[in-house]
This record gives sequence, structure tokens and C-alpha cells, in this order.
Amino acid sequence: MRWALTPGIIGVGWGLTGRQFFAGGRSAKPYSTAVLLLNMGGPAELGEVGPFLHRLFQDRDIMQLPMQTQVGAWLAKRRTPSIRAKYAEIGGGSPILKWTKIQGDLLCKELDSLSPSTAPHKPYVGFRYANPLTRSTLEEMERDGVKRAVAFSQYPQYSCATTGSSIHEIHKFYMDKKESSSIKWSVLDRWGTNPGFVAAVVERIKEQLPHFPQNQGPPVILFSAHSLPMKTVNRGDPYPVEVSATVELVMKTLGSTYPYRLVWQSKVGPIPWLRPSTEEAIKGLAAKKLRNILLVPIAFVNEHIETLHEMDIEYGSDLAKQVGVTIRRAQAPNDHPFFIKGMAECVVNHLREDVAVSPQLLMTCPLCTRETCGKTKMWLNTLNSFNQKQ
Repeated sequence: MRWALTPGIIGVGWGLTGRQFFAGGRSAKPYSTAVLLLNMGGPAELGEVGPFLHRLFQDRDIMQLPMQTQVGAWLAKRRTPSIRAKYAEIGGGSPILKWTKIQGDLLCKELDSLSPSTAPHKPYVGFRYANPLTRSTLEEMERDGVKRAVAFSQYPQYSCATTGSSIHEIHKFYMDKKESSSIKWSVLDRWGTNPGFVAAVVERIKEQLPHFPQNQGPPVILFSAHSLPMKTVNRGDPYPVEVSATVELVMKTLGSTYPYRLVWQSKVGPIPWLRPSTEEAIKGLAAKKLRNILLVPIAFVNEHIETLHEMDIEYGSDLAKQVGVTIRRAQAPNDHPFFIKGMAECVVNHLREDVAVSPQLLMTCPLCTRETCGKTKMWLNTLNSFNQKQ
């Protein structure tokens, strides 16, 4: 296959000569539209913890280490015993695959009702670091003869380290693929202000508010999101702004005067990350004699290690006892009907717009210098061109 550079939205784009990449003649399966749910995933059992961490520490979209192949493998091996112990405390594995499958099934059922012209719809799951791995799922979709597919990020707010990494993996799969593909792809990359998602978070908050001791004052709502290294933020990554937009809309919809803050969890390593951390904020509130705290996962759409262990055990139990506060935690959206409806409306609107990739996704961060990122953006630009020809 020969490559040629052609003009594109971001300056240049990959144009294909010779055998066209997106040409193909497979017969269609009964499903008209596939929805690929993208997420980081989690080990379903303790034996998968080591491989999960190995893949995680090899991903340069999350961290850039000197001699990353060797250092990443060493870090994964070193941390496996402690992480295994945490998974053992929440039942021996992550429930993220269970929840994602439930969400996918409910989503496609809702899509069949809302958008009969693109029905029937079939869900697929592609995890970045755990089974089913994105690459394996893409191979399955190709075998199934999928003709139309939406890559639907399950990170509501975009970051190069999350959605960006999953999209890079899709790009790498197709760059390595020797056979042509007939799938018409589009990408739904961010949806942090979707009304259904926001409404589900609001309902999860309301579920917990009546359970606080009334004699300790109103609870402080701490919206907790996975943190991000400051060097990534300083490149221009939009994640902190998009998470903040979700928080503001949730509070506006809640229509209350509860005090609230956005805090950050899951920091790894010694370099600076977004602050204040969730742990720091809880200790700070306790020092100010604020005894009621409601933790709200604002960037996670289903239960997994960060909610079930970090929020519930490390903060909600251990730290709460240490500093003398009452902590309750709002559930993740999971299978809340408002959330499922919101996801479906996201996909329906996306299909109606019939734009493969948004200009926002095609743009690289202002200070990004990574060659991999630039190549992926150029590949994404070809999706718009290809879909316009169909």
C-alpha cells in the first residue's frame, strides 16, 4: 500500500492510493449499526492484574518514561501484589466489563426504538488494557462484516490519556491491517454535558442526601475525577475544562445551595498532578469542622476500582474514621434510565449529523509535539473524506 499526503482540515491528511483502505466487498450481517464502547477496562480476575498493569505502564499516552519497555515492565511487576490485594477486597476483580455489557445492551435496545432507520444496533466492547482488548474486538467486527460503526468513548470528558489513547489504538490496528476494510467509521469522542448523563448524576446525588446526620450541617459535595499530570494539562489537554463544565451543569440542574468543589484522585508517581487531591480535600474539610461529605464520581460511568476501592474503602471508610467525618458516595450512572437514554440520544444525534469526526477531535493540543498524535489526527481526517463519498 502506498501513502500520499493530501490537504486536510489540520493541514495535511492521509490520502490512500493504490488499493483503497476503506474499500471492501463483504456481505453485511443483520446488524445495521455497530456501537463500539471504548474504555480502559479492568482485570476481571486476580490473574489478569499483572497483564493489565503491564499494558497500562507501556502506554505512552498516559506516561512517558525513559526506557519505557523495561521500566514499565518493572513498575507493573512491582505494583502487581498491592493492586491484586485491592481487587481482592472488592470481590476479586473489576465489574467494569459487566456494567459495560449491560450498558451496551440497554443502549442498543433504546437505539432500536429511537432510530429505526439505523437499526438493528449491536454493541461491542473495546478495552485499552484488559480483555476484551480493542484490537481483538476490531478483529471480531471485521469478521462480522460490520458496515457502519460508531466508536463511542465511555469517557464523557475528553483527554489525550483516555479517549485519545483508545483512538490511537484503533489507528494502529488499521495501519497494521493488510486486508482492506469496508467499515464506515465515525467517532463520538466527548459528551460531558449530555442532559441524560447530567440528570443521572443529579439523581445519584439526590439518592444520598437524605442519609446524612442532620445535626452536622449540610454535606459538602466533592466531585471526584481521575487526576491528570500537569505536564499533560500544560500541553493544552481539554480534560480539566470539560470536567468542570459537567460539574457546573450538574449543580445548576440540582438547583441547590449545597457547597461543592471539584477534586482529583488516583495520582501515580512523584510528578505534579492536578490538585487538590480528593484525600487532601477531605482532610482539609475535616480540619474546618465540616463533617458531612458526599463523594460524586463525575468522570466515571460505571463502578470499578476507583469507585469501589479508592472512594468507598480508602476514603469513605479508612480516611473517614481517621479524620472523623461522615462520607457517603453517589453511585456511578451504571444502568440508570436517564443515563441510558442520554447515551442513546448522543448516538442518535451523532448519526443524524453524519459527521465522522468533529473538528475538536481533529485538533492537536497547542503544545503537543508527539508524532503519533499527529498521525492519528491525519488518519481521522480521512474518515470524513471517506464517509462523504459513500
